[in-house]
Amino acid sequence: MKTTYYPSIWISDLHLGYKDCKADYLLDFLNRTDCDVLYLVGDIVDLWSMKRQFYWEPSHYKVLECIQAKAESGTRVIYIPGNHDETFRHYVGRSLFNVEVHRTFIHTTSAGKRFLLVHGDDFDSATRYNKLISIAGDAGYDFLLFLNRWTNRIRRIYGGHYWSLASWIKNRVHKAREAIAAFEAAAIHEAKKQGVDGIICGHIHQPALKVSDGIVYCNDGDWIENCTALVENKDGRIELLHWSDIQHVLHTVELAKPPENKASQAA
Repeated sequence: MKTTYYPSIWISDLHLGYKDCKADYLLDFLNRTDCDVLYLVGDIVDLWSMKRQFYWEPSHYKVLECIQAKAESGTRVIYIPGNHDETFRHYVGRSLFNVEVHRTFIHTTSAGKRFLLVHGDDFDSATRYNKLISIAGDAGYDFLLFLNRWTNRIRRIYGGHYWSLASWIKNRVHKAREAIAAFEAAAIHEAKKQGVDGIICGHIHQPALKVSDGIVYCNDGDWIENCTALVENKDGRIELLHWSDIQHVLHTVELAKPPENKASQAA
């Protein structure tokens, strides 16, 4: 199978163990991409959902098996646990099956830009996000995903491609839009506080890639609604990809490389 190489890839909110995880699309993405560093930005396994009702498809195991194979074959895999898999935060600073576990991380692109990596649940207290809309577990959100599931079953019958009804509805609910904006503002504030050029997070199932107030805000989305990932190209460009039964670039941010010093210019 032909693969596409990216120096770095970010995925989060896979929610393996949850019935709406799009594991087949995710597995296709992992099998058709190669990278030097694979970042797992939280909520990889949904322990909350599995406590309520155990659910584990063979495809979910294959995703973990694929990630493990990448780690064993030389890909550096960095795991930042989220709130749905927070048990693994007890292993911060250790390596589990060749996977590094970190609470946060700083990634430097080939263009010399520094990005803070966090899952994003630390911003809940600042945004009151959980009081406005919930992520995977609330009955209302479960119903939204139920509608999403059946809508796409019907679309497939008539030859349509995957489309996120859940995301479409969420983006038209005023309270949800307010919560998302507050989350993004909190993330950008934290990036400024840490003195970095950008921030990469997940948590809210709202993929985004944009420059705001001089900070590059990146949210790699999820694999239960949006089927998205962030990638860094060889020239340092950051792209937000959609990957389902169709694949395309949603957004791109060009990161200028630092100017050469005078000595090298003179040479």
